[in-house]
Amino acid sequence: MKLGAAAKRILRPLEVRGANRAAVLLLLQQSDYLSRADVARQSGLSEGAISRIVMDLLDEGLVREDGAENSTGGRPGRRLALDQRRVVFGAEIQNWETRCAMCTLRGRVVRTERFRTPESAVETLEQVARSFTTLSKEFGQDRVPGIGICARGIVNSETGVLVLGNTAEWHNVPVREFLERRLKEPVEVENNVRAAALAEYTYGLPDVAGRHCFLFVKVDEGVGMGVLFDGKLYPGPHMAAGEFGQMVIEAFPGEERHDRPGCLERLISNPAICNKYADLVGNRRQNNGGDTSARVRRIAEMARAGDLSARQVIREVSRHLGLGISNMVWALDADAVVVDAPITEAWSEVESVLRRQLPDARELLGGNALLVRPSVFGGEAALIGAATLPLASIFAGLPPMTSPAGVRR
Repeated sequence: MKLGAAAKRILRPLEVRGANRAAVLLLLQQSDYLSRADVARQSGLSEGAISRIVMDLLDEGLVREDGAENSTGGRPGRRLALDQRRVVFGAEIQNWETRCAMCTLRGRVVRTERFRTPESAVETLEQVARSFTTLSKEFGQDRVPGIGICARGIVNSETGVLVLGNTAEWHNVPVREFLERRLKEPVEVENNVRAAALAEYTYGLPDVAGRHCFLFVKVDEGVGMGVLFDGKLYPGPHMAAGEFGQMVIEAFPGEERHDRPGCLERLISNPAICNKYADLVGNRRQNNGGDTSARVRRIAEMARAGDLSARQVIREVSRHLGLGISNMVWALDADAVVVDAPITEAWSEVESVLRRQLPDARELLGGNALLVRPSVFGGEAALIGAATLPLASIFAGLPPMTSPAGVRR
């Protein structure tokens, strides 16, 4: 048995080459330019191995040579970089709006299309397919094969099924199967918050690199959290990890087992913020339809400008958000937290209240070193994360798999 377990740890030649190739791609993803000698030095691989890997990547159009680096003697080396002309398609399905985009290999959005999300899941996926076809024609050979989709709710990323969405129409939707049969392209599907967490960790500021427990909190029509341990996304055994919105902050009597009174979903989501503000200023509540993110941004802008009612709402919401994050910091010993929410438009108001709820060094070892900041992507992290999904196997050095629809994945 021990011999068998040890044998499973042995990498076969193709696996070694795939792992080395992935290491080279990741180094180039983290730097603007590197020479072959730089890559060899930082990876620990021989220059001969690097040359073979780079030749393959050049042939595949993933890497390009860009000018010569400065030389102190001898023949100057050619600088290597990920080819930013290559793009990949991603789509984020929200309750109100669906956004489709082409992003570069380093997570920069270069083209977007958006449409009002239909009530029908089938109609929504049809419109995503049409956007994919339009953008694919526009970018032609520069497009990397594959499609990334993210959506709210419980998503089984292994099967590509949206298991539990917001309405019955969005339960058990076979997103991958539908789009692969429709478009004959490999499709990856993920929960929107987990996709956003990956984008922030991969393409965001370097201050999260190397963090052991990274929490990404997303507040929009709902409230969710992505958790990465040592850079690895944790989806949970039932693909439901991070349902942060169900955490009860203020307990009230009742028999509810979902969306209970006092849970974060009912305290800090965009619809909840809009309702709090309407109640405070005596306006009629709007229904939860429409672009609640835009309404919350306006409230945050008014708070930043000194509007007392808006400031009161933002501070109350920030306190509840801070309590929820504090619970997770205590539970997981987190060392970095990034918040993606419209209220961060008033970050100075949010941060001062939120941080007062968090443990410091007197209470939690390393508490003062806890990183807390807003997302750098201004609400686009999930969309960028969706476009990152088709690249996951490429950057992990994995061979393509065959999907149930017969499409190479």
